[in-house]
Amino acid sequence: MGIMVQEQAGLFHLQSSGMSYLIQIVNGYPVHVYWGGKLKHRERMEDLLLHTPNGAGLDRLPQEYPQYGSGDFRNPAYQAELADGTRITELKYVGCRTMKGKPALSGLPAVYTEDDAEADTLVLELKDSYSGLKVDLLYTIFADRNVIVRSVRLVNEGLNQLRLRRALSASVDFAEKRDMEITYLSGAWAREGNITRRPLLQGETRIDSKRGMSSHQFNPFAALVTPETSESHGEAYGFSLVYSGSFEAVAEVDSFGSTRLGMGVNAFDFAWQLSQGESFQTPEVVMVYSGQGLGEMSRTYHRLYRTRLCRGEYRDRERPILVNNWEATYFNFDADKLVSIAEEGAKLGIELFVLDDGWFGKRDADNSSLGDWYEDRRKLPGGLADVAERINKLGLQFGLWFEPEMISPDSELYRKHPDWCLHVPGRRRTEARWQLVLDYTRQEVRDYIYDSLTAIFTTVPVSYVKWDMNRALTEIGSAELPPERQSETAHRYVLGLYELLERITKAFPHILFESCSSGGGRFDPGMLYYMPQTWTSDNTDAVERLKIQYGTSLVYPISAIGAHVSAVPNHQVGRITSLEFRGNVAMSGNFGYELDLTKFTDEEKELVKEQAAAYKQIRGLVQQGDLYRLKSPFEGNESAWMFVSEDQEEALVYYFQVMAVPHAPRRSLRLAGLNPELEYEVQSSDSETTSTWGGDRLMQLGLHLPYKQKDYESGWFSVRAVGTNISDRA
Repeated sequence: MGIMVQEQAGLFHLQSSGMSYLIQIVNGYPVHVYWGGKLKHRERMEDLLLHTPNGAGLDRLPQEYPQYGSGDFRNPAYQAELADGTRITELKYVGCRTMKGKPALSGLPAVYTEDDAEADTLVLELKDSYSGLKVDLLYTIFADRNVIVRSVRLVNEGLNQLRLRRALSASVDFAEKRDMEITYLSGAWAREGNITRRPLLQGETRIDSKRGMSSHQFNPFAALVTPETSESHGEAYGFSLVYSGSFEAVAEVDSFGSTRLGMGVNAFDFAWQLSQGESFQTPEVVMVYSGQGLGEMSRTYHRLYRTRLCRGEYRDRERPILVNNWEATYFNFDADKLVSIAEEGAKLGIELFVLDDGWFGKRDADNSSLGDWYEDRRKLPGGLADVAERINKLGLQFGLWFEPEMISPDSELYRKHPDWCLHVPGRRRTEARWQLVLDYTRQEVRDYIYDSLTAIFTTVPVSYVKWDMNRALTEIGSAELPPERQSETAHRYVLGLYELLERITKAFPHILFESCSSGGGRFDPGMLYYMPQTWTSDNTDAVERLKIQYGTSLVYPISAIGAHVSAVPNHQVGRITSLEFRGNVAMSGNFGYELDLTKFTDEEKELVKEQAAAYKQIRGLVQQGDLYRLKSPFEGNESAWMFVSEDQEEALVYYFQVMAVPHAPRRSLRLAGLNPELEYEVQSSDSETTSTWGGDRLMQLGLHLPYKQKDYESGWFSVRAVGTNISDRA
């Protein structure tokens, strides 16, 4: 396994435990030969080499990093403008090198290895002899994961200036597969994570963001599948971009039925100047192959992102149960009110209290004070330290909400530095939520935010930070950049954000950072590199969350998915669901509460106490186990999923019914991921007794689902191999 090179044949075979990826050099061009299930590496592999029709040009070659202008009329992976204004370059293969492990990417988040034996990296060196543009194609293949990670480094080795107008991270041509379909995540604020699947027809299918953030509308992820691919069967090819800004993923089907998928930084409104000797590094694309359906693709992403993308003290730790005061108080609170909620939380088993928006500046509504990161002594006479100390004495940790990338026109910071926001001189400054975006391309702006947060973190015992970002970028320009570099602003903003996050998370490794962008507006792998969990959506309605959390799990691990119980009627849709139903949905992620615990009845408080105690028993399994999606909320009235331990000795199944059905038929639920040779004890949430079944029976025949004539019903099954005890894992 690893990387095998046949120099004479110009063949490169990248091989993991269950996957192969083959590249061939044809007339100096790197050509895509194969990506799929593992192939044996023979001494001679002429049977695998690509043979093209006589006289065929580049338009018929399935290329690894295609260019435009020399006979390929499909979407190129890159384009460079030369000093003379021409846009024609022709990259040819000049050499290669291999290395153990995986190199870091300068200034960018990336998956990593902890041991060089985990992966091998191939670098294909290409060059345009006319302009001096040199391009390194980086491929890292993991030994025990069906994962290839691709990125590109472009270097100006010529004498004249170059201007990149397009620089994607990866491009793959599927020349031999026909009738492919694409699956991706779409939506909007409060309804993120909708799974969209549709056939690819001749022409383009494009998902992208031009918002300066990965966006609520589309996630930087796409998978190509065959028509027969399901959750557990068929082939799936996943593409996930480790990036938090404007992106594009374009699938193009040509007149011969071949499909090309390219992914990377959005070429719209992008350009990057390369002077002599300068380089540009693209973000990386994590490519996953599954021959066992979308479920296995998802689990591959989950394991990789959970353990080789997320970092820090909380990567492998169980996450605390929290209560957030936002929907309980909004801006109307004082220290005593906050402490009263924390007091109830302490009695009920909650571990972390989070003070949300409204604690700083003169923030009585969302129309002022962003940027003024000092405590409001009107609301908190003793300051944050006093509130935190009172909450700590109750046995709870203390957390804070920030929105560090924004500035309010009504703020002391803006009055002092009106040029610190993204803006274009002479043009109006578009406000959204009465706020503008700080110019993170500027070092002094990032330093101000770093110093402001550091002043709080060194004087207040903060153990959790919710880092919010509530609007997209407009008037994307910087007062500090020269005219020829204004088109670099959006990408430089993201690089500036990453630089700040690297500094702040390294300086305060004990703080659990959670990313947020009005919910899931920036739920992407780039943010997970710095913050191991994300607030999934501002929509906390349990029924809506079935779809949001199910869809998000297509690529992101459960340990990254923030899920809270909120009050009813729900603040986003007005729906009333039971506390039990809301709890079962929220316990399928990083669990917490978003409400006023002091307003609960004694009966409700007892149920919260039971939920908190139960989650402490199961959270290791939920957050670190393998997820199997059993019933899709996008396909019917029911949803179900299960979490399975790595050794297959323990599992937890949740099922949900949205609306009651009259005279309902008998229902059963087939489980997955168990060991067919083991016997399992099964206990239902509806019964204190257990029954014993074989793993094969549970997966082939399933479990009978109880039916109740009631809307918004849910339940669970605890599944344990005979002879094991959950306390053994505590």
